[in-house]
Amino acid sequence: MEVSVATIFILVAVTILTVAWRILNWVWLRPKYLERRLREQGFAGNPYRIFFGDLKDSSIMSKQANSKPINFSDDITPRVNPIVHHTLEKYGKNSFIWFGPRPRVYIMDPEQIKDILTNMGDFRKLRPNPLIKLFSLGVVAYEDEKWAKHRKIINPAFRMEKLKEMLHAFYQSCNDMISQWERLIGEEESCELDVWPYLENLSGDVISRSAFGSSYTEGKRIFQLQKEQAQLLIKAIQSVYIPGWRFGLAILVNLGLIGLDTFKLGRLDTIDV
Repeated sequence: MEVSVATIFILVAVTILTVAWRILNWVWLRPKYLERRLREQGFAGNPYRIFFGDLKDSSIMSKQANSKPINFSDDITPRVNPIVHHTLEKYGKNSFIWFGPRPRVYIMDPEQIKDILTNMGDFRKLRPNPLIKLFSLGVVAYEDEKWAKHRKIINPAFRMEKLKEMLHAFYQSCNDMISQWERLIGEEESCELDVWPYLENLSGDVISRSAFGSSYTEGKRIFQLQKEQAQLLIKAIQSVYIPGWRFGLAILVNLGLIGLDTFKLGRLDTIDV
């Protein structure tokens, strides 16, 4: 049976309208509805800005914060997470920021936090950029029974008895780091020292000694890979994901229309903020 031109036209028109409606709902209607509902419940934050939300502001604030030196007496919060610090300072304890078209709510009241933690099934976590799943999965991302199962597994590792057993490893790692600093000073009374690389190594060394019975030097390559993974994770968090984008890129790579290097997260300039 031949399909008439009118039928094909109707099917194409319906498909286009459906896709257009879903896009409009994703980038504008649903975010504005959520914003209105949040404000009705007493939350405050920046007005929703189409597509990017607060991601551009977050990227700019992070670059500005990292470009300036910090003193020992300075508050570290504006340096580590400037967008959250700025939002809480401006809008108060119950506020929200926009990760693209999705709001992330911040609650500081202890009673409300307790209520959320005792009713985990009623409060869903913000669905992250699907690319994040390539770099990081764990208790932070899990929900429901899977969260409860993994939380139960790791609980014994953080009991006081276990932590006390790790004190010797902590002491040894700190002692090694201080010894390196003393050798650098030598006979001079002081010297200028960038402590950040040493603190990074200290964390890795503590984890290696306490968890695996080795040292940072032995597992250096693993920690280097984890550092690269963390950098890619930050890029994914600071980008707006277009639904289906990763599948479209994969098809273009397979067809040879774009190079494989373009598929890497750092080269997704069209969506990277």
